[in-house]
Amino acid sequence: MAEAHLEPENWSAPDDVPWTLLGLDGLVDAYRAVLAPAMRADGLDPEAGPPSYEWLREHGFRQLIYALREHHDRTVGEFWHGELGVDSGTDGYDWGIDHEPTIAALEGFLDSKRSRGGLSESSIDTLRYRLATYVRAYTKERDTDDLLAPVARDGDVAPHEAVDACWAAFDRIHTDFDSGRTKRRIHRVVDGWYAHLLRRKRAAVNPADGLDEEYRWEVSDGDPSRLSADHVRALYDAADAERDRLLVVALCAWGLRSGEVAALHRSNAVLDDDAAEVPYLDFDDRKNGPGQVSLLFGVASLRTRIATLADRPEWNGYLFPSDQSETGHVSTQTVRNRFDALASRASLPDEIDGRKPIPQMGRRFWYDAYSSSLEIVTDGLEAVAAEQGSSSPEVVLRNYLSAERARKLRREHMRERLADAFPSR
Repeated sequence: MAEAHLEPENWSAPDDVPWTLLGLDGLVDAYRAVLAPAMRADGLDPEAGPPSYEWLREHGFRQLIYALREHHDRTVGEFWHGELGVDSGTDGYDWGIDHEPTIAALEGFLDSKRSRGGLSESSIDTLRYRLATYVRAYTKERDTDDLLAPVARDGDVAPHEAVDACWAAFDRIHTDFDSGRTKRRIHRVVDGWYAHLLRRKRAAVNPADGLDEEYRWEVSDGDPSRLSADHVRALYDAADAERDRLLVVALCAWGLRSGEVAALHRSNAVLDDDAAEVPYLDFDDRKNGPGQVSLLFGVASLRTRIATLADRPEWNGYLFPSDQSETGHVSTQTVRNRFDALASRASLPDEIDGRKPIPQMGRRFWYDAYSSSLEIVTDGLEAVAAEQGSSSPEVVLRNYLSAERARKLRREHMRERLADAFPSR
């Protein structure tokens, strides 16, 4: 634990923090060094309670969620309350409106999800955030914070006007948010809220019904801070050398850091383990993340590279060897230079999210694909969670599915995401 990267004074961004290596005290240090400043910079008060899961994912804190769940058996809300001593309750939540009947209807929907649906407080927090996003967009578009009158059973607002108001709010959301996945999720909870009002005979129309068919959000590739699937495919197609193809695979299909790519060794590759479901890379010491990385794509490229280098006299085992380097392998800067050359040949944009394309964006592509695969599996378990009386789909994933089955589901969806970026061969 004496390595520099484990010291809080070296942390200034989420990627600096070795989340999965930290105990709870270390996560508290990381909160103070990185998370709390990020919340304040985004206009949130860390002392008022935890941010939503959506906010954490969008601001680079997915690994905090993972570390709390997998290594400490805690939700974000439990961490906030137990380790940080901050009340994670919802009293006084700022919906951004003053219309008490609308607020009561929103909280009533969440109470139903909590008591009848068995959702955990962290899940309720996420739903509240998405509802509030819609409510604020609606208020800005229509200059009213009464969302009930337009849909009331005994009201005098024509149904098409109620639909127009709802759709205008989503036009704003569509503009304000990049991620199609985020916009779909906001729509899903808003649609659920209006459907709840219909079932309770408090609304005559669901203005959000069918709205997602208009936007085709499923084609949105929203996170500009990473490479898109099209970018990755262009890089791979531009890599006409065996060495460069493996570099693209290592960064984007395996999610390795530039330094890990540079130092990748034959001994890291476990390709013929009969006990393993898929080939994998094994790392004895890794800064942050799993010590084993499943190879769902690129095994053929790896085998070809090993076979080519094995024919060379005095090969030292490194997959990117260097005769000039004392380490025996290329430097991190060499990996960056080769990536730059590939990006130029692939005609990638000069800037992605205001930055020149860098290898780290390939890792972010991989991590986003992995995280979304886990989310897809979790979303699909909502019905099972309700039937089992579990507090959330995450509990089902952790407690009711075998580790083998959970891995298989994640890998199936992960392969689908990688197939969008890489050829099938």
